[in-house]
Amino acid sequence: MVPKPHIIVLGNEKGGTGKSTVSMHVVVGLLRRGFSVGIIDVDARQGTLTRYMENRKQTALTTPLPLADHVSILLSQHGSREVAVQEDKQNLENALSHFSSKQFILIDTPGSDTPLSRCAHAVADTLITPLNDSFVDLDVLVRLKFDTLDMEKPSTYAEMVWDQKKQRAIRDKGSVDWIVLRNRLTNINARNKRQMDKAMQLLSKRIGFRYVPGFGERVIFRELFLSGITVLDLEDCKIPLTISHVAARQELRNLIDAMRLPLVEQLVA
Repeated sequence: MVPKPHIIVLGNEKGGTGKSTVSMHVVVGLLRRGFSVGIIDVDARQGTLTRYMENRKQTALTTPLPLADHVSILLSQHGSREVAVQEDKQNLENALSHFSSKQFILIDTPGSDTPLSRCAHAVADTLITPLNDSFVDLDVLVRLKFDTLDMEKPSTYAEMVWDQKKQRAIRDKGSVDWIVLRNRLTNINARNKRQMDKAMQLLSKRIGFRYVPGFGERVIFRELFLSGITVLDLEDCKIPLTISHVAARQELRNLIDAMRLPLVEQLVA
């Protein structure tokens, strides 16, 4: 019996947090470790990950690069909400079935609450929520008291994740490993950064996620988009490595290790 693919979902109801950048780098990180990966872009209207893949395929015409199979799904435009929700669910199931022979499936979701995004969250084995390193982004997860940083209540997104985790447990007794990723970190030891670290440590226990550092604030991540490459492709593309590039590659390797993906840990063992 062929094992089911491990499904990684990138989710956050706020845009501009680096979901697509993290998605592409995780995909290439897994490809370069020898795994087969399928990509489903359910943020097809924005389509950042889809364009990233298209750019990568163009670069791969002249430079050998590992590629992942990819499909994108648009929201149903049916006039009946009930029918539209069923169409979205069926389209996602079809895409998952298409990649049933892959070892990993990565799903990139939109920065908004849609039925299709909820369906994607419901099938996650690993859910990654990138946040910019600010209390504005943290508000997506939780409402905090400004004077003590104590939690007033979880956000609607956190409640949605809890609901999908419950449904997953009821449906197949599966569990969702929820990772919150502090992204675009600076090297400055500012008061805001220290407060964010303290808040994340406390909230990880209260809300039920694992907190890991993500990528630093580096120009390289934005520059690579047009060529569709990642920090792991620089040497193949004959791009001289800088100290920043080396640090970015290590951040990515640390992230994949921190994800504790069963197949990756088996490979290391």
